[in-house]
Amino acid sequence: MSNNYVDLRRLLAREAAGGRRCAERLLKMRASLQALRKRKSDDTLLLATWNIRDFESNKFGYGPRLPESYYYLAEIISCFDLVALQEVNRDLTGLEKLMRILGREWDYIATDATEGHGGNDERMAFVFNTEKVWFRKIAGEVVLPEGQLVVAQKKVKTPKGAAPAAEPTAAAAAKVKDQYEEVKQQFARTPFLVAFQSGWFRFSLCTVHIYYGADSGAKLKQRIAEIERLVEFFAKRQDDDNDAERDVSGAVENYIVLGDFNVVSPKHKTMEALVSNGFQVPKQIDGAKVRKTGDHFYDQIATRVKDPRFECVGGGMVDMFADVFREEDLPIYDAFMPASDPESDPRFHADTREKLFRKWRTWQMSDHRPLWIQIRTDFADKYLQDLLVPPPVP
Repeated sequence: MSNNYVDLRRLLAREAAGGRRCAERLLKMRASLQALRKRKSDDTLLLATWNIRDFESNKFGYGPRLPESYYYLAEIISCFDLVALQEVNRDLTGLEKLMRILGREWDYIATDATEGHGGNDERMAFVFNTEKVWFRKIAGEVVLPEGQLVVAQKKVKTPKGAAPAAEPTAAAAAKVKDQYEEVKQQFARTPFLVAFQSGWFRFSLCTVHIYYGADSGAKLKQRIAEIERLVEFFAKRQDDDNDAERDVSGAVENYIVLGDFNVVSPKHKTMEALVSNGFQVPKQIDGAKVRKTGDHFYDQIATRVKDPRFECVGGGMVDMFADVFREEDLPIYDAFMPASDPESDPRFHADTREKLFRKWRTWQMSDHRPLWIQIRTDFADKYLQDLLVPPPVP
């Protein structure tokens, strides 16, 4: 089914230019996305992950999303059957707007907001088409046991009232400033696990937004450690000879992890951590196969599936800006952009309107492209063939 465009009439009445532009761009998007939409079938699952960038707090000061942007986001999401979203904020107003456009057959499950400096007050969510996917009534946040906690470096604060150094030299000041202690902790943003089924395929799906920190040093080690602890956790659970991991037919639970892993590159230690312990990235999306020059490798999907019938039959990434917020659209949106770049770090400050537009539009859509795979879910032929095999003679 198509999305619910009824409220576009209200947008046209309220803002004729914006409403007309939205309708025109949706027609272009529908044409561009038709090949992906045609992949939808009764015997496969289209599974995607998308970091949807600060949805929806405006804490960075680039302005709220325009009404038309929700329609563009929904148009992309509706191409899939199940989408894991990262960077959904505490206020769910934006997600509710998105769900109204997607329509009545769509539903979502979201985490609570993660507090603390590393959590950024973010939620994670699964948005799914209830006609293709059903929730198996199991959901929870991943909590590591004592022996598997993430090792991190925590800065030690100078106690109040501490006596100053006898010789307050620059070297002494630097030594005090750089004092850290090693701590063991949970994930900065708690991974979210939900059990789903589509067709014959039963699986537990875990979405993550792995700690970023920095490109080197202790913070990079923490990022790698989070990925390692995550895959170790599920590998151990799947490999344990535990009846709780088996369905009524004795099949072991299948695990898929996906989301923003902040993977640096296909050969980096971050990727090595992800594909350890038996996890695999499907060949259709492995490495640079579906990425353009300059695209990052942060977003990944990895599977650890023991069902011999499992088959990935496709994969790709969506070009968000093929039809909307194009480079040539700057004059249209210039008035909606901030007067200057709110960025406080001079290294990333946009000093022209063109550069600012390229940044601003990522807060309308995202700075991540949706990554997807297609999984075969109809095992009926195999089941029926097995029924015809005579039972072994005692």
